[in-house]
Amino acid sequence: MAKPDEPTSNWTEELVRFLREQPEVRAVRIDPVAHKVAIATVQNVDLAELEAKLAATIAAVEAQLAARAALKTPAGFSVRHEGGAVVLGRDTCVTAEKLWLWREMEWPEIKADPLPEDQEWRMLARLAAICGTSGIAGLLAGHFAPDLPWLAKGFFLLGMITGGWDAAIDSWKNLKKGDVEIHFLMLAVALGAMFIGAWGEAVLLLFLFSASGAMEEYALDRTQREVSALLKTAPKRATLIRPDGTEQEVAVEELQLLQHVRVRPGGAFPTDGVVLSGKSAADESALTGEATPVDKRTGDQVFSGTINLWGALDFEVARLPAESTLQKIIRLIQTAQKLKAPSERFTDKFGTGYTYAVIGGSAAMFLVWWLGFDLPAFTNTPETRSAFYRAMTLMVVASPCALVLSIPSAILAAIAWGARHGVLFRGGAAIEKLADINVVALDKTGTLTTGELAVIGYESFPPGREKEVMELAYALEAKSEHPLARAIVRDAKARGVKLIAMDDFKNIVGQGVRGSYGGAQALLGRRELLEAGPLAGWAEKLPTAAADLSEVWVVGKDMLGRVLLRDQIRAESKAVLAELAQRGIHTVMLTGDRRHAAESVAHELGVAEVRAALTPEMKVAAIQELRAGPPARKVAMVGDGVNDAPCLAASDVGVAMGARGSDAALEQAEVILMHDRIENFLAAHRLSRRAKAIIRQNLTISLGVVIVMVIMTAFGAVPLAIGVAAHEGSTLVVCINSLRLLFGKNA
Repeated sequence: MAKPDEPTSNWTEELVRFLREQPEVRAVRIDPVAHKVAIATVQNVDLAELEAKLAATIAAVEAQLAARAALKTPAGFSVRHEGGAVVLGRDTCVTAEKLWLWREMEWPEIKADPLPEDQEWRMLARLAAICGTSGIAGLLAGHFAPDLPWLAKGFFLLGMITGGWDAAIDSWKNLKKGDVEIHFLMLAVALGAMFIGAWGEAVLLLFLFSASGAMEEYALDRTQREVSALLKTAPKRATLIRPDGTEQEVAVEELQLLQHVRVRPGGAFPTDGVVLSGKSAADESALTGEATPVDKRTGDQVFSGTINLWGALDFEVARLPAESTLQKIIRLIQTAQKLKAPSERFTDKFGTGYTYAVIGGSAAMFLVWWLGFDLPAFTNTPETRSAFYRAMTLMVVASPCALVLSIPSAILAAIAWGARHGVLFRGGAAIEKLADINVVALDKTGTLTTGELAVIGYESFPPGREKEVMELAYALEAKSEHPLARAIVRDAKARGVKLIAMDDFKNIVGQGVRGSYGGAQALLGRRELLEAGPLAGWAEKLPTAAADLSEVWVVGKDMLGRVLLRDQIRAESKAVLAELAQRGIHTVMLTGDRRHAAESVAHELGVAEVRAALTPEMKVAAIQELRAGPPARKVAMVGDGVNDAPCLAASDVGVAMGARGSDAALEQAEVILMHDRIENFLAAHRLSRRAKAIIRQNLTISLGVVIVMVIMTAFGAVPLAIGVAAHEGSTLVVCINSLRLLFGKNA
């Protein structure tokens, strides 16, 4: 596993290809996290021509960065780091580099392929229906009008044309490139059957082949709709609030950071931002899978593509539209659909060579049956099928259609289901690897807990003045944005505490705040504030807070007290850990918190093992130790994607919480749990195991049918019609079996 700060893919090959084709470009600098790209030249050049070629290159780079393969730098080129960016350029001297002119260019935005109004699977289904209808008409014509053989053949010919139309187009494109694949096999068998008079079998073959093709396209179409639905939620126009308070409608692409935007009821948020004024609720189901509307008030985050339900909201732009949560998720899904699982890449290679083997084997068997067993070459008799007929049957039953579809159909269906239910997979490899994990390492803060502190009580010394502690804490923290302050203010408002007017308010950096009220001084801050002042001797005798609690001390007129706060445990965490234990998965907490605090949470939730007080480096070492064993284990790391980024990269499968706000999660994790919902991990794990089981079922079905039918065909026991039905039937079964992932309940 590469270190987190190193490039981890063979994207260099794409950039090297670009540099070789553009001799005027000396180097390319890319920063995939910040989405910045620049090129270096030694003279002024027209950038317009380069922009399209560079855009295509960067799109490929993004996909390969996600794949995280091994880094390879070809001879004649070098790679170096410049902060968060990586520069790949031609080998040259330092003096020559000083002559380079760097030109910033737009990072290309990956957009989903637009779906035609009438999807391809519908057209294939229509062609298959015409083919099947024509075949039935041909059979009826042959039975009821035997004196008109041309009528039956006319219907059969129509069926062959409609059933083989799409296969002929694909075969012609591939033949021009010198490729021979499954579509060519099917056409060759159909034409061969026609020449030996088996018109009905030829039409049956093409009908089932076109029907299975329609089923395959339907499965792919369902996955593409998930991306298309996200794209449709993104508005094209935004209402910008100008500095003078007037409104101006602008294109979403024109929005800039810190600008103010207004969204009315029923409108979609054009980009990510923070609410400035107004109250409403947002429908975030398209983005996160969360069915319940999420309340939005001043200070809350809003996300691009989500819908404002009932109240007008003004918000400040926090991310440019091209860098918004919606666009990042769309890029993730699109990249995931293009990245293949290891087993899928294997069947791609296997399928191509196997196709040539089928053609060669069928030709060889034709010669064996003809010359070795003295069977007629082309003439069928009631007692004996010709060598050519048997060769055509063998070619059909041995063709790898179902085998080639068995893995990608399941992977695409799993990715689509996950995207619709708040789980994003970074490619098929993530699905396969997650199914094999037997250890789950979890961060505490922000993963098992919410990461948001909540007030659990107030204490005064001496007792009896807790209400004053509450009022002073509220007054001193009312204007602060610190997490502790937000928790105190939220609790005070919920209790209906009155707000005391505070004068001479001042922030004590790193320690607390102070102010005055009614002529008396008030102070709020850490215990160190007391230990450094006139109360130092007495403060040493004050009781310490429990290990799992945080404390804030409040000093007022003749009064001393403290506020006790605790990071709230996610309500779903205990059930998730219990379910993981039932599945035989060992759980480990990796946290930087104190051991007592970590063990308290672990005991309450049922975590099997606790490793506390860890630095990021120590967390990575713990992951490596868990993986190395003994025994060697497959480890998934679940974290918040920021301080846990190194662990996500070091584990077998990195799983990030909160994709809505964490760039680090999107860059390092292979699985993203939307909406900070840890229970989605169970859904992701179950989905991956079901996908792997269905892949095994598909492979068993496809290979089993091929082996059985090849053996039976070798002994001449299989008519062409039965071979066609078995072959295409297995393809249909594989597609339908994979679609169970899309429509089934996987959580």
